[in-house]
Amino acid sequence: MKIIDVKVLTGDSSFLLDDGKVSILVDSGFGFTGEEMTNKIADYLGDRKLDYIFLTHSHYDHVLGSINAALRYPEAKVVAGAYASKIFAKPTARALMHKLDSEFAKECGYGDYADLTEHLKVDIEVEDGDTIKTGDLTWQVIGLPGHTKCSVGYYCVEEKLLIGVESLGVYGKNGIVMPSYLVGYQMVMDSIARVKALNPEKILIPHYGVIEGEEAKVYLMASEKSSVEDAKMIKRAILEGKTDEEIVSMLHEKYYFGYIETIYPIAAFTLNAGITVRLLRNEEIEF
Repeated sequence: MKIIDVKVLTGDSSFLLDDGKVSILVDSGFGFTGEEMTNKIADYLGDRKLDYIFLTHSHYDHVLGSINAALRYPEAKVVAGAYASKIFAKPTARALMHKLDSEFAKECGYGDYADLTEHLKVDIEVEDGDTIKTGDLTWQVIGLPGHTKCSVGYYCVEEKLLIGVESLGVYGKNGIVMPSYLVGYQMVMDSIARVKALNPEKILIPHYGVIEGEEAKVYLMASEKSSVEDAKMIKRAILEGKTDEEIVSMLHEKYYFGYIETIYPIAAFTLNAGITVRLLRNEEIEF
């Protein structure tokens, strides 16, 4: 199994998996980089077709490029969670995706581009426990909510490879894992526990790439540890009367440097950190 990074920008997330017989695009990056990303796929595949597009969740920086890929390769089957499919069907959700995408496009120096969100689709809706066959490979669908409710991972039995999700944490290299619980702290802890029990030999981490062996084990342990530590830190700050802005500043100081700074637009980091703080103000947690 070859794994080729086909992202266009550092903050993008799109990988092409190829076993020589079947090709799978895992996530697809931004809408404004979709055509460039699809050109990179075409350069690699040549006369071969793209067979599948696996989407891990519904955020615009993971799904909008799938439109360009599906238009270029109409036979490719788009696979995503049933919950994500419902989100894609909502005009208001698609409008918000394009708004966020176009705002970031301007920050990156891109001009106007066509709004293709009406073509956003899912051909194969999956749920936790489903199985997908892609040629000689078998993929188990694993619900891994926490970052979003619709987050799903895909585990390849033959390769012992997990296509991970951001519920497991944003990998910042050097042992740093930034938690990313946007819809549920306990959801994240349960998702991490499921993956630890699965014990994958390799994990494809969004925005980063593949880690394997001991590094994969260390990543999961660091994800679990930092998720608990951050929740304790934020809960303590809330009890001390700190404002959301003050706690977001604490998270910024702790994480926003090095690799994480290069892959995370500051506006997105600030938005997500604020969501995390508000979530923990309301979620009751037992440590």
